[in-house]
Amino acid sequence: MIKTLAKSIREYKLPSILTLIFIMGEVIIEVMIPFFTADLVNDIKAGAPIELIIKTGLLLILLALISLCCGSIAAVTCAKASAGFAKNLRHDMFSKIQSFSFANIDKFSSTSLVTRLTTDITHVQMSYMMIIRTAIRSPMMFVFSVFMAYTMGGALATSFVVVIPVLIFGFLMVAKKAMPAFRRVFKKYDRLNESIEENVRGMRVVKGFSREEFEKKKFAAASDGITDDFTKAERIVALNTPIMQFCMYFNTVVILFLGSYLTITSAGARVDVGQISAMLTYGVQILMSLMMLSMIYVMITMSLESMKRICEVLNEEPSLKNPENAITKVKDGSISFKNVSFKYSEKAKRFALENINLEIKSGMTVGIIGGTGSSKTSLVQLIPRLYDVTEGEVLVGGIDVRKYDLNVLRDSVAMVLQKNQLFSGTIKENLRWGNENATDEEIKEVCRLSQADEFIENFPDKYDTYIEQGGTNVSGGQKQRLCIARALLKQPKILILDDSTSAVDTRTDAFIRKGFKEYIPETTKFIIAQRVASVEDADMIIVMDNGKISAVGTHIELLTKSDIYREVYEQQVGGGENDENS
Repeated sequence: MIKTLAKSIREYKLPSILTLIFIMGEVIIEVMIPFFTADLVNDIKAGAPIELIIKTGLLLILLALISLCCGSIAAVTCAKASAGFAKNLRHDMFSKIQSFSFANIDKFSSTSLVTRLTTDITHVQMSYMMIIRTAIRSPMMFVFSVFMAYTMGGALATSFVVVIPVLIFGFLMVAKKAMPAFRRVFKKYDRLNESIEENVRGMRVVKGFSREEFEKKKFAAASDGITDDFTKAERIVALNTPIMQFCMYFNTVVILFLGSYLTITSAGARVDVGQISAMLTYGVQILMSLMMLSMIYVMITMSLESMKRICEVLNEEPSLKNPENAITKVKDGSISFKNVSFKYSEKAKRFALENINLEIKSGMTVGIIGGTGSSKTSLVQLIPRLYDVTEGEVLVGGIDVRKYDLNVLRDSVAMVLQKNQLFSGTIKENLRWGNENATDEEIKEVCRLSQADEFIENFPDKYDTYIEQGGTNVSGGQKQRLCIARALLKQPKILILDDSTSAVDTRTDAFIRKGFKEYIPETTKFIIAQRVASVEDADMIIVMDNGKISAVGTHIELLTKSDIYREVYEQQVGGGENDENS
Protein backbone atom coordinates (compact mmCIF):
# COMPACT_ATOMS: atom_id res chain seq x y z
CA MET A 1 0.00 0.00 0.00
CA ILE A 2 2.80 2.42 0.91
CA LYS A 3 4.66 1.51 -2.28
CA THR A 4 1.53 2.19 -4.35
CA LEU A 5 0.94 5.58 -2.76
CA ALA A 6 4.63 6.54 -2.86
CA LYS A 7 4.56 6.39 -6.66
CA SER A 8 2.50 9.58 -6.63
CA ILE A 9 5.19 11.63 -4.84
CA ARG A 10 7.33 11.88 -7.99
CA GLU A 11 8.61 15.46 -8.51
CA TYR A 12 7.79 16.35 -4.91
CA LYS A 13 10.52 14.14 -3.44
CA LEU A 14 12.90 17.13 -3.12
CA PRO A 15 10.44 19.31 -1.09
CA SER A 16 9.74 16.26 1.10
CA ILE A 17 13.45 15.68 1.77
CA LEU A 18 14.07 19.40 2.39
CA THR A 19 11.23 19.37 4.92
CA LEU A 20 12.94 16.57 6.85
CA ILE A 21 16.31 18.38 6.80
CA PHE A 22 14.94 21.70 8.03
CA ILE A 23 12.81 19.99 10.67
CA MET A 24 15.94 18.29 12.00
CA GLY A 25 17.67 21.66 12.16
CA GLU A 26 14.73 23.22 13.98
CA VAL A 27 14.60 20.40 16.56
CA ILE A 28 18.35 20.43 17.27
CA ILE A 29 18.32 24.18 17.86
CA GLU A 30 15.18 24.05 20.04
CA VAL A 31 16.83 21.41 22.24
CA MET A 32 19.99 23.51 22.51
CA ILE A 33 18.18 26.69 23.61
CA PRO A 34 17.25 25.43 27.16
CA PHE A 35 20.89 24.36 27.66
CA PHE A 36 22.22 27.87 26.95
CA THR A 37 19.33 29.40 28.89
CA ALA A 38 20.36 27.39 31.95
CA ASP A 39 23.92 28.71 31.59
CA LEU A 40 22.59 32.25 31.31
CA VAL A 41 20.50 31.84 34.48
CA ASN A 42 23.50 30.44 36.36
CA ASP A 43 25.75 33.24 35.08
CA ILE A 44 23.29 35.88 36.24
CA LYS A 45 22.99 34.18 39.61
CA ALA A 46 26.81 34.08 39.93
CA GLY A 47 27.07 37.80 39.07
CA ALA A 48 28.81 37.38 35.72
CA PRO A 49 29.86 40.54 33.84
CA ILE A 50 27.30 42.20 31.59
CA GLU A 51 29.41 41.45 28.48
CA LEU A 52 29.09 37.70 29.07
CA ILE A 53 25.36 37.99 29.68
CA ILE A 54 24.89 40.04 26.47
CA LYS A 55 26.99 37.55 24.52
CA THR A 56 24.90 34.60 25.73
CA GLY A 57 21.67 36.58 25.14
CA LEU A 58 22.70 37.39 21.56
CA LEU A 59 23.52 33.72 20.98
CA LEU A 60 20.03 32.75 22.18
CA ILE A 61 18.46 35.35 19.87
CA LEU A 62 20.50 34.00 16.94
CA LEU A 63 19.48 30.42 17.72
CA ALA A 64 15.84 31.45 17.97
CA LEU A 65 16.02 33.21 14.58
CA ILE A 66 17.70 30.20 12.95
CA SER A 67 15.02 27.91 14.45
CA LEU A 68 12.33 30.26 13.16
CA CYS A 69 13.83 30.22 9.66
CA CYS A 70 14.14 26.43 9.66
CA GLY A 71 10.54 26.07 10.84
CA SER A 72 9.24 28.57 8.26
CA ILE A 73 11.10 26.94 5.36
CA ALA A 74 9.94 23.50 6.52
CA ALA A 75 6.34 24.74 6.59
CA VAL A 76 6.61 26.00 3.00
CA THR A 77 8.30 22.86 1.64
CA CYS A 78 5.89 20.64 3.59
CA ALA A 79 2.85 22.43 2.18
CA LYS A 80 4.27 22.17 -1.34
CA ALA A 81 5.11 18.47 -0.92
CA SER A 82 1.77 17.43 0.62
CA ALA A 83 -0.38 19.48 -1.78
CA GLY A 84 1.65 18.23 -4.75
CA PHE A 85 1.40 14.63 -3.55
CA ALA A 86 -2.39 15.00 -3.27
CA LYS A 87 -2.53 16.55 -6.76
CA ASN A 88 -0.57 13.65 -8.27
CA LEU A 89 -2.64 11.10 -6.36
CA ARG A 90 -5.87 12.69 -7.57
CA HIS A 91 -4.54 12.75 -11.13
CA ASP A 92 -3.41 9.10 -10.95
CA MET A 93 -6.78 7.99 -9.59
CA PHE A 94 -8.72 9.93 -12.21
CA SER A 95 -6.51 8.57 -15.00
CA LYS A 96 -7.01 5.04 -13.69
CA ILE A 97 -10.79 5.50 -13.58
CA GLN A 98 -10.71 6.65 -17.22
CA SER A 99 -9.14 3.31 -18.15
CA PHE A 100 -11.87 1.31 -16.41
CA SER A 101 -14.35 -0.71 -18.37
CA PHE A 102 -18.03 -0.65 -17.49
CA ALA A 103 -17.46 -3.84 -15.49
CA ASN A 104 -14.86 -2.03 -13.36
CA ILE A 105 -17.14 0.98 -12.91
CA ASP A 106 -19.95 -1.36 -11.82
CA LYS A 107 -17.68 -2.61 -9.04
CA PHE A 108 -17.39 0.89 -7.52
CA SER A 109 -20.42 3.14 -7.19
CA SER A 110 -20.00 6.63 -8.67
CA THR A 111 -20.58 8.23 -5.26
CA SER A 112 -17.89 6.05 -3.71
CA LEU A 113 -15.42 7.06 -6.42
CA VAL A 114 -16.21 10.74 -5.79
CA THR A 115 -15.62 10.27 -2.04
CA ARG A 116 -12.32 8.53 -2.72
CA LEU A 117 -11.21 11.33 -5.04
CA THR A 118 -12.10 14.04 -2.54
CA THR A 119 -12.50 13.17 1.16
CA ASP A 120 -10.13 10.18 1.17
CA ILE A 121 -7.36 12.02 -0.66
CA THR A 122 -7.72 14.97 1.73
CA HIS A 123 -7.20 12.61 4.67
CA VAL A 124 -4.13 11.06 3.03
CA GLN A 125 -2.76 14.52 2.23
CA MET A 126 -3.09 15.53 5.89
CA SER A 127 -1.38 12.32 6.98
CA TYR A 128 1.49 12.83 4.55
CA MET A 129 1.94 16.38 5.80
CA MET A 130 2.09 15.11 9.38
CA ILE A 131 4.46 12.27 8.47
CA ILE A 132 7.11 14.43 6.78
CA ARG A 133 6.87 17.18 9.38
CA THR A 134 5.37 16.28 12.74
CA ALA A 135 6.08 12.54 12.64
CA ILE A 136 9.77 13.34 12.23
CA ARG A 137 9.83 16.32 14.56
CA SER A 138 8.09 14.68 17.53
CA PRO A 139 10.28 11.53 17.86
CA MET A 140 13.43 13.59 17.39
CA MET A 141 12.26 16.14 19.96
CA PHE A 142 11.40 13.32 22.35
CA VAL A 143 14.77 11.54 22.02
CA PHE A 144 16.91 14.70 22.16
CA SER A 145 14.91 16.19 25.04
CA VAL A 146 15.15 12.99 27.10
CA PHE A 147 18.91 12.82 26.44
CA MET A 148 19.46 16.46 27.43
CA ALA A 149 17.16 16.10 30.45
CA TYR A 150 19.17 13.17 31.83
CA THR A 151 22.45 14.90 30.95
CA MET A 152 21.53 18.08 32.80
CA GLY A 153 19.01 16.98 35.42
CA GLY A 154 20.45 13.79 36.80
CA ALA A 155 18.13 12.78 39.67
CA LEU A 156 15.46 15.25 38.54
CA ALA A 157 14.95 13.23 35.36
CA THR A 158 13.54 10.30 37.34
CA SER A 159 10.10 11.97 37.17
CA PHE A 160 9.99 11.08 33.47
CA VAL A 161 10.24 7.37 34.35
CA VAL A 162 6.76 7.65 35.86
CA VAL A 163 5.18 10.25 33.57
CA ILE A 164 6.18 8.91 30.12
CA PRO A 165 4.72 5.35 30.50
CA VAL A 166 1.47 6.78 31.92
CA LEU A 167 1.19 9.24 29.04
CA ILE A 168 1.96 6.63 26.37
CA PHE A 169 -0.53 4.16 27.84
CA GLY A 170 -3.24 6.84 28.07
CA PHE A 171 -2.73 8.00 24.47
CA LEU A 172 -2.74 4.44 23.10
CA MET A 173 -5.99 3.64 24.92
CA VAL A 174 -7.61 6.83 23.58
CA ALA A 175 -6.55 6.02 20.00
CA LYS A 176 -7.73 2.40 20.32
CA LYS A 177 -11.19 3.47 21.49
CA ALA A 178 -11.56 6.19 18.85
CA MET A 179 -10.52 4.16 15.78
CA PRO A 180 -13.71 2.07 15.26
CA ALA A 181 -15.82 5.24 15.09
CA PHE A 182 -13.45 6.84 12.57
CA ARG A 183 -13.54 3.73 10.38
CA ARG A 184 -17.35 3.70 10.26
CA VAL A 185 -17.42 7.26 8.97
CA PHE A 186 -16.11 6.50 5.48
CA LYS A 187 -18.93 4.18 4.43
CA LYS A 188 -21.39 6.72 5.79
CA TYR A 189 -19.72 9.40 3.66
CA ASP A 190 -20.50 7.24 0.61
CA ARG A 191 -24.16 7.02 1.62
CA LEU A 192 -24.33 10.78 2.25
CA ASN A 193 -22.87 11.57 -1.19
CA GLU A 194 -25.22 9.05 -2.77
CA SER A 195 -28.19 10.78 -1.13
CA ILE A 196 -27.02 14.17 -2.45
CA GLU A 197 -26.33 12.89 -5.97
CA GLU A 198 -29.70 11.13 -6.25
CA ASN A 199 -31.55 14.17 -4.96
CA VAL A 200 -29.84 16.65 -7.29
CA ARG A 201 -30.20 14.44 -10.38
CA GLY A 202 -33.80 13.59 -9.61
CA MET A 203 -34.89 17.03 -8.42
CA ARG A 204 -37.75 17.22 -10.92
CA VAL A 205 -39.09 13.85 -9.76
CA VAL A 206 -38.72 14.85 -6.11
CA LYS A 207 -40.70 18.03 -6.67
CA GLY A 208 -43.20 16.30 -8.95
CA PHE A 209 -44.11 13.85 -6.17
CA SER A 210 -43.72 16.42 -3.35
CA ARG A 211 -41.11 14.27 -1.66
CA GLU A 212 -38.93 17.12 -0.38
CA GLU A 213 -39.59 16.29 3.27
CA PHE A 214 -38.77 12.61 2.72
CA GLU A 215 -35.49 13.55 1.02
CA LYS A 216 -34.65 15.94 3.85
CA LYS A 217 -35.20 13.19 6.40
CA LYS A 218 -33.07 10.74 4.36
CA PHE A 219 -30.26 13.28 4.10
CA ALA A 220 -30.56 14.17 7.78
CA ALA A 221 -30.30 10.49 8.75
CA ALA A 222 -27.09 10.08 6.74
CA SER A 223 -25.68 13.35 8.05
CA ASP A 224 -26.61 12.54 11.66
CA GLY A 225 -24.89 9.18 11.38
CA ILE A 226 -21.62 10.88 10.44
CA THR A 227 -22.11 13.48 13.18
CA ASP A 228 -22.70 10.80 15.83
CA ASP A 229 -19.59 8.84 14.89
CA PHE A 230 -17.39 11.92 14.70
CA THR A 231 -18.79 13.24 17.99
CA LYS A 232 -18.09 9.93 19.71
CA ALA A 233 -14.57 9.76 18.28
CA GLU A 234 -13.74 13.40 19.05
CA ARG A 235 -15.12 13.05 22.57
CA ILE A 236 -12.67 10.20 23.16
CA VAL A 237 -9.76 12.01 21.47
CA ALA A 238 -10.49 15.08 23.63
CA LEU A 239 -9.25 13.05 26.62
CA ASN A 240 -5.72 13.57 25.26
CA THR A 241 -5.69 17.11 26.63
CA PRO A 242 -6.53 16.36 30.30
CA ILE A 243 -4.14 13.38 30.27
CA MET A 244 -1.44 15.64 28.88
CA GLN A 245 -2.14 18.42 31.37
CA PHE A 246 -2.17 16.01 34.33
CA CYS A 247 1.22 14.57 33.37
CA MET A 248 2.68 18.00 32.65
CA TYR A 249 1.54 19.50 35.97
CA PHE A 250 2.64 16.36 37.83
CA ASN A 251 6.04 16.60 36.19
CA THR A 252 6.29 20.33 36.97
CA VAL A 253 5.41 19.82 40.64
CA VAL A 254 7.92 16.96 41.02
CA ILE A 255 10.74 18.92 39.35
CA LEU A 256 10.04 22.08 41.36
CA PHE A 257 9.69 20.21 44.65
CA LEU A 258 12.63 17.86 44.19
CA GLY A 259 14.78 20.51 42.48
CA SER A 260 14.17 23.08 45.18
CA TYR A 261 14.96 20.52 47.88
CA LEU A 262 18.24 19.48 46.22
CA THR A 263 19.23 23.08 45.52
CA ILE A 264 18.64 24.16 49.11
CA THR A 265 20.21 21.13 50.80
CA SER A 266 23.30 21.13 48.59
CA ALA A 267 23.60 24.90 48.32
CA GLY A 268 23.46 24.57 44.52
CA ALA A 269 26.20 21.96 44.34
CA ARG A 270 24.01 19.11 43.04
CA VAL A 271 21.27 21.10 41.26
CA ASP A 272 21.11 24.80 40.58
CA VAL A 273 18.36 27.16 39.41
CA GLY A 274 19.45 26.99 35.75
CA GLN A 275 19.06 23.21 35.70
CA ILE A 276 15.56 23.44 37.20
CA SER A 277 14.61 25.95 34.47
CA ALA A 278 16.01 23.69 31.75
CA MET A 279 14.29 20.61 33.19
CA LEU A 280 10.92 22.37 33.14
CA THR A 281 11.43 23.29 29.49
CA TYR A 282 12.60 19.78 28.52
CA GLY A 283 9.64 18.33 30.40
CA VAL A 284 7.20 20.38 28.35
CA GLN A 285 9.03 19.42 25.13
CA ILE A 286 8.95 15.71 25.98
CA LEU A 287 5.27 15.69 26.90
CA MET A 288 4.24 17.82 23.91
CA SER A 289 6.17 15.54 21.54
CA LEU A 290 4.36 12.52 23.00
CA MET A 291 1.01 14.24 22.63
CA MET A 292 1.80 15.09 19.00
CA LEU A 293 2.79 11.46 18.40
CA SER A 294 -0.58 10.35 19.75
CA MET A 295 -2.37 12.75 17.40
CA ILE A 296 -0.26 11.47 14.51
CA TYR A 297 -1.20 7.91 15.47
CA VAL A 298 -4.89 8.82 15.45
CA MET A 299 -4.64 10.68 12.14
CA ILE A 300 -2.65 7.98 10.37
CA THR A 301 -4.85 5.18 11.71
CA MET A 302 -7.93 7.09 10.58
CA SER A 303 -6.30 7.63 7.18
CA LEU A 304 -5.44 3.94 6.77
CA GLU A 305 -9.01 3.28 5.69
CA SER A 306 -8.71 6.10 3.14
CA MET A 307 -5.39 4.71 1.94
CA LYS A 308 -6.94 1.26 1.44
CA ARG A 309 -9.87 2.73 -0.51
CA ILE A 310 -7.52 4.76 -2.73
CA CYS A 311 -5.26 1.75 -3.36
CA GLU A 312 -8.30 -0.34 -4.30
CA VAL A 313 -8.84 2.04 -7.22
CA LEU A 314 -5.15 2.38 -8.13
CA ASN A 315 -4.60 -1.40 -8.03
CA GLU A 316 -7.80 -2.28 -9.89
CA GLU A 317 -6.90 -3.85 -13.21
CA PRO A 318 -9.13 -2.82 -16.14
CA SER A 319 -11.05 -5.87 -17.32
CA LEU A 320 -10.57 -4.70 -20.92
CA LYS A 321 -6.99 -4.23 -22.12
CA ASN A 322 -5.31 -3.47 -25.41
CA PRO A 323 -3.84 -6.62 -26.97
CA GLU A 324 -0.20 -6.87 -27.99
CA ASN A 325 0.37 -5.76 -31.60
CA ALA A 326 -3.12 -4.25 -31.64
CA ILE A 327 -4.71 -3.48 -34.99
CA THR A 328 -4.93 0.27 -35.54
CA LYS A 329 -7.31 0.55 -38.49
CA VAL A 330 -10.95 -0.48 -38.91
CA LYS A 331 -11.54 -1.45 -42.55
CA ASP A 332 -15.31 -0.91 -42.67
CA GLY A 333 -18.53 -1.11 -40.66
CA SER A 334 -19.37 -4.76 -41.33
CA ILE A 335 -20.28 -6.69 -38.18
CA SER A 336 -20.55 -10.39 -37.35
CA PHE A 337 -21.81 -12.04 -34.18
CA LYS A 338 -20.69 -15.66 -34.05
CA ASN A 339 -22.22 -17.88 -31.36
CA VAL A 340 -22.14 -14.98 -28.90
CA SER A 341 -23.32 -15.42 -25.33
CA PHE A 342 -22.78 -12.79 -22.64
CA LYS A 343 -23.36 -12.19 -18.96
CA TYR A 344 -22.38 -9.13 -16.94
CA SER A 345 -20.65 -11.03 -14.17
CA GLU A 346 -18.99 -14.41 -13.78
CA LYS A 347 -21.25 -14.94 -10.78
CA ALA A 348 -24.41 -14.24 -12.78
CA LYS A 349 -26.71 -17.27 -12.94
CA ARG A 350 -28.08 -16.56 -16.41
CA PHE A 351 -26.84 -15.06 -19.66
CA ALA A 352 -28.01 -11.60 -20.68
CA LEU A 353 -27.46 -12.65 -24.31
CA GLU A 354 -27.48 -16.22 -25.56
CA ASN A 355 -26.47 -17.85 -28.86
CA ILE A 356 -26.44 -14.69 -31.02
CA ASN A 357 -25.53 -15.12 -34.68
CA LEU A 358 -25.71 -12.15 -37.09
CA GLU A 359 -24.11 -11.03 -40.33
CA ILE A 360 -24.40 -7.30 -41.07
CA LYS A 361 -22.86 -5.70 -44.14
CA SER A 362 -21.19 -2.31 -44.02
CA GLY A 363 -23.60 0.57 -44.70
CA MET A 364 -26.74 -1.35 -43.70
CA THR A 365 -29.42 0.19 -41.49
CA VAL A 366 -30.35 -2.29 -38.77
CA GLY A 367 -33.39 -1.84 -36.55
CA ILE A 368 -33.61 -3.56 -33.17
CA ILE A 369 -36.92 -3.90 -31.42
CA GLY A 370 -38.06 -5.79 -28.35
CA GLY A 371 -39.60 -5.46 -24.94
CA THR A 372 -38.00 -3.97 -21.84
CA GLY A 373 -35.25 -6.27 -20.56
CA SER A 374 -34.81 -8.07 -23.86
CA SER A 375 -31.07 -7.08 -23.90
CA LYS A 376 -31.18 -4.75 -26.90
CA THR A 377 -28.62 -2.41 -25.36
CA SER A 378 -26.46 -5.31 -24.18
CA LEU A 379 -26.21 -6.47 -27.80
CA VAL A 380 -24.86 -3.20 -29.21
CA GLN A 381 -22.51 -2.57 -26.25
CA LEU A 382 -20.44 -5.53 -27.40
CA ILE A 383 -19.63 -3.81 -30.71
CA PRO A 384 -17.37 -1.00 -29.31
CA ARG A 385 -16.14 -3.51 -26.71
CA LEU A 386 -17.67 -1.78 -23.72
CA TYR A 387 -17.95 -5.35 -22.44
CA ASP A 388 -16.25 -8.52 -23.66
CA VAL A 389 -18.27 -11.49 -24.81
CA THR A 390 -18.44 -14.43 -22.45
CA GLU A 391 -18.60 -16.94 -25.31
CA GLY A 392 -18.13 -16.61 -29.05
CA GLU A 393 -16.78 -13.56 -30.87
CA VAL A 394 -17.83 -10.20 -32.32
CA LEU A 395 -16.13 -9.13 -35.54
CA VAL A 396 -15.94 -5.59 -36.91
CA GLY A 397 -14.46 -5.19 -40.38
CA GLY A 398 -13.85 -8.94 -40.37
CA ILE A 399 -11.60 -8.82 -37.27
CA ASP A 400 -12.37 -9.81 -33.68
CA VAL A 401 -12.92 -6.62 -31.65
CA ARG A 402 -10.51 -7.96 -29.00
CA LYS A 403 -7.64 -7.59 -31.49
CA TYR A 404 -8.19 -3.86 -32.07
CA ASP A 405 -6.61 -0.98 -30.20
CA LEU A 406 -9.46 0.14 -27.92
CA ASN A 407 -9.24 3.82 -28.85
CA VAL A 408 -9.18 3.02 -32.56
CA LEU A 409 -12.20 0.73 -32.27
CA ARG A 410 -14.23 3.19 -30.21
CA ASP A 411 -13.29 6.10 -32.46
CA SER A 412 -14.92 4.13 -35.27
CA VAL A 413 -18.16 3.70 -33.32
CA ALA A 414 -20.52 6.47 -32.18
CA MET A 415 -23.24 5.76 -29.63
CA VAL A 416 -26.22 8.00 -28.90
CA LEU A 417 -28.16 6.94 -25.82
CA GLN A 418 -31.69 7.78 -24.79
CA LYS A 419 -30.28 9.68 -21.81
CA ASN A 420 -27.05 10.92 -23.34
CA GLN A 421 -24.83 13.39 -21.53
CA LEU A 422 -24.20 17.03 -22.36
CA PHE A 423 -21.45 18.89 -20.56
CA SER A 424 -21.29 22.42 -19.23
CA GLY A 425 -20.10 24.67 -22.06
CA THR A 426 -21.41 26.15 -25.29
CA ILE A 427 -23.29 24.18 -27.93
CA LYS A 428 -20.21 24.36 -30.16
CA GLU A 429 -17.98 23.00 -27.43
CA ASN A 430 -20.36 20.10 -26.81
CA LEU A 431 -20.61 19.23 -30.49
CA ARG A 432 -16.84 19.32 -30.96
CA TRP A 433 -16.59 16.28 -28.70
CA GLY A 434 -17.37 14.46 -31.95
CA ASN A 435 -14.59 16.26 -33.82
CA GLU A 436 -12.49 18.85 -32.03
CA ASN A 437 -11.31 20.31 -35.37
CA ALA A 438 -14.79 20.67 -36.88
CA THR A 439 -15.48 23.95 -38.67
CA ASP A 440 -18.55 26.10 -37.98
CA GLU A 441 -19.97 25.03 -41.35
CA GLU A 442 -19.61 21.33 -40.49
CA ILE A 443 -21.30 21.93 -37.13
CA LYS A 444 -24.23 23.69 -38.78
CA GLU A 445 -24.53 20.90 -41.36
CA VAL A 446 -24.83 18.09 -38.79
CA CYS A 447 -27.28 20.17 -36.76
CA ARG A 448 -29.42 20.58 -39.89
CA LEU A 449 -29.35 16.83 -40.48
CA SER A 450 -30.28 16.07 -36.85
CA GLN A 451 -33.04 18.70 -36.92
CA ALA A 452 -31.29 20.64 -34.15
CA ASP A 453 -30.72 23.82 -36.16
CA GLU A 454 -34.35 24.90 -35.89
CA PHE A 455 -34.21 25.43 -32.12
CA ILE A 456 -30.55 26.52 -31.98
CA GLU A 457 -31.26 29.44 -34.31
CA ASN A 458 -34.01 30.60 -31.94
CA PHE A 459 -31.55 30.95 -29.05
CA PRO A 460 -30.22 34.52 -28.58
CA ASP A 461 -26.59 33.30 -28.70
CA LYS A 462 -27.31 30.55 -31.23
CA TYR A 463 -24.34 28.11 -31.34
CA ASP A 464 -22.60 30.00 -28.54
CA THR A 465 -25.51 29.31 -26.17
CA TYR A 466 -24.22 28.00 -22.85
CA ILE A 467 -25.39 24.53 -21.87
CA GLU A 468 -25.71 24.00 -18.13
CA GLN A 469 -24.21 20.92 -16.50
CA GLY A 470 -26.15 17.86 -17.66
CA GLY A 471 -28.04 19.93 -20.25
CA THR A 472 -30.67 21.05 -17.75
CA ASN A 473 -31.53 24.18 -19.76
CA VAL A 474 -32.63 22.24 -22.88
CA SER A 475 -35.52 19.82 -23.31
CA GLY A 476 -35.18 16.05 -23.66
CA GLY A 477 -35.82 16.18 -27.41
CA GLN A 478 -33.37 19.04 -27.92
CA LYS A 479 -30.73 17.18 -25.92
CA GLN A 480 -31.21 14.04 -28.03
CA ARG A 481 -30.87 15.97 -31.28
CA LEU A 482 -27.68 17.67 -30.08
CA CYS A 483 -26.25 14.28 -29.14
CA ILE A 484 -27.13 12.90 -32.58
CA ALA A 485 -25.41 15.89 -34.21
CA ARG A 486 -22.34 15.26 -32.06
CA ALA A 487 -22.25 11.62 -33.20
CA LEU A 488 -22.65 12.59 -36.88
CA LEU A 489 -19.76 15.01 -36.58
CA LYS A 490 -17.57 12.05 -35.67
CA GLN A 491 -18.35 10.46 -39.08
CA PRO A 492 -18.08 6.94 -37.62
CA LYS A 493 -18.03 3.66 -39.45
CA ILE A 494 -20.76 2.41 -37.09
CA LEU A 495 -23.53 4.56 -35.57
CA ILE A 496 -25.66 3.20 -32.73
CA LEU A 497 -28.86 4.98 -31.71
CA ASP A 498 -30.10 3.45 -28.47
CA ASP A 499 -33.70 4.68 -28.30
CA SER A 500 -32.24 8.14 -28.88
CA THR A 501 -35.21 9.58 -30.78
CA SER A 502 -37.79 8.63 -28.15
CA ALA A 503 -38.27 12.28 -27.14
CA VAL A 504 -38.89 13.59 -30.69
CA ASP A 505 -42.04 13.30 -32.77
CA THR A 506 -42.29 10.81 -35.64
CA ARG A 507 -42.00 13.53 -38.29
CA THR A 508 -38.68 14.76 -36.86
CA ASP A 509 -37.60 11.15 -36.43
CA ALA A 510 -38.21 10.53 -40.14
CA PHE A 511 -36.21 13.62 -41.15
CA ILE A 512 -33.30 12.48 -38.96
CA ARG A 513 -33.26 9.03 -40.57
CA LYS A 514 -33.41 10.67 -44.01
CA GLY A 515 -30.36 12.76 -43.01
CA PHE A 516 -28.47 9.61 -42.09
CA LYS A 517 -28.93 8.17 -45.59
CA GLU A 518 -27.70 11.39 -47.19
CA TYR A 519 -24.76 12.22 -44.90
CA ILE A 520 -23.36 8.82 -43.87
CA PRO A 521 -24.52 6.28 -46.50
CA GLU A 522 -21.49 4.01 -45.91
CA THR A 523 -21.90 3.99 -42.14
CA THR A 524 -23.56 0.96 -40.56
CA LYS A 525 -26.49 2.25 -38.53
CA PHE A 526 -28.19 0.53 -35.59
CA ILE A 527 -31.50 1.97 -34.46
CA ILE A 528 -32.90 0.63 -31.20
CA ALA A 529 -36.48 1.81 -30.89
CA GLN A 530 -39.84 1.19 -29.28
CA ARG A 531 -41.70 2.58 -32.30
CA VAL A 532 -42.04 0.38 -35.36
CA ALA A 533 -42.16 3.56 -37.48
CA SER A 534 -38.52 4.24 -36.51
CA VAL A 535 -37.25 0.94 -37.93
CA GLU A 536 -39.75 -0.14 -40.61
CA ASP A 537 -37.61 1.12 -43.51
CA ALA A 538 -34.41 -0.56 -42.15
CA ASP A 539 -32.53 -3.08 -44.31
CA MET A 540 -32.71 -5.55 -41.44
CA ILE A 541 -34.86 -5.63 -38.30
CA ILE A 542 -33.86 -7.77 -35.33
CA VAL A 543 -36.55 -8.77 -32.86
CA MET A 544 -35.13 -9.47 -29.39
CA ASP A 545 -36.88 -11.49 -26.71
CA ASN A 546 -35.41 -12.39 -23.32
CA GLY A 547 -31.79 -12.12 -24.47
CA LYS A 548 -32.28 -14.14 -27.66
CA ILE A 549 -32.99 -13.28 -31.28
CA SER A 550 -36.63 -14.09 -31.90
CA ALA A 551 -36.69 -13.14 -35.58
CA VAL A 552 -34.70 -11.29 -38.27
CA GLY A 553 -36.04 -9.78 -41.49
CA THR A 554 -37.50 -6.73 -43.20
CA HIS A 555 -40.66 -4.99 -42.05
CA ILE A 556 -42.84 -6.92 -44.54
CA GLU A 557 -41.21 -10.28 -43.72
CA LEU A 558 -41.60 -9.83 -39.95
CA LEU A 559 -45.28 -8.93 -40.26
CA THR A 560 -45.85 -12.43 -41.58
CA LYS A 561 -43.41 -14.50 -39.54
CA SER A 562 -42.94 -12.76 -36.17
CA ASP A 563 -45.82 -12.73 -33.69
CA ILE A 564 -43.96 -10.29 -31.40
CA TYR A 565 -43.29 -7.78 -34.19
CA ARG A 566 -46.78 -8.05 -35.62
CA GLU A 567 -48.36 -7.56 -32.19
CA VAL A 568 -46.29 -4.41 -31.52
CA TYR A 569 -47.09 -3.05 -34.97
CA GLU A 570 -50.82 -3.67 -34.65
CA GLN A 571 -50.95 -2.10 -31.19
CA GLN A 572 -49.21 1.05 -32.45
CA VAL A 573 -51.20 1.30 -35.66
CA GLY A 574 -54.39 0.52 -33.78
CA GLY A 575 -53.52 3.34 -31.37
CA GLY A 576 -53.48 5.71 -34.29
CA GLU A 577 -49.80 6.65 -34.04
CA ASN A 578 -49.09 6.42 -37.75
CA ASP A 579 -52.32 8.10 -38.79
CA GLU A 580 -51.83 10.90 -36.31
CA ASN A 581 -48.38 11.73 -37.59
CA SER A 582 -48.88 11.05 -41.30
